[in-house]
Amino acid sequence: MAAAAAVARSGLRRMFSISEFATPSPRMFSIPAFAPPNPPTPPPKADPSSNLFVSGLSKRTTTDGLREAFAKFGEVVQARVVTDRVTGFSKGFGFVRYATVEDATRGIEGMDGKFLDGWVIFAEYARPRPPMGEPTSQSQQSWGPPSGSWGSR
Repeated sequence: MAAAAAVARSGLRRMFSISEFATPSPRMFSIPAFAPPNPPTPPPKADPSSNLFVSGLSKRTTTDGLREAFAKFGEVVQARVVTDRVTGFSKGFGFVRYATVEDATRGIEGMDGKFLDGWVIFAEYARPRPPMGEPTSQSQQSWGPPSGSWGSR
């Protein structure tokens, strides 16, 4: 009985000993099939247009506040803070449309990286929305049941 306890204790000591890991062997950390993933390519810059995409907005920023902030740099035709349908709170981004591309350029120069309602915002030219039905560059996950399953008899 005492011999079994001694063997168990020495096994535990060996199991929790760090002496084996004090000098790690090269094969300990080598994974032959591992290759780091390619870094993602940033999306291309949008062409200059009179429509701006503004991100980093505070939840307190309103459409009127966004319009007022960007009106200092040119004639704002339309401003809109995108809100959640259920809560009505800002989603943190919005759009500003200027009368001319030159005004939009001044709006980006004047507001990109500046504070609005206590948050740093980012302004850039808006990318056009892809036509409906065309796949986007990012794969979209469908969380519904696969087609042809449950209840489709």
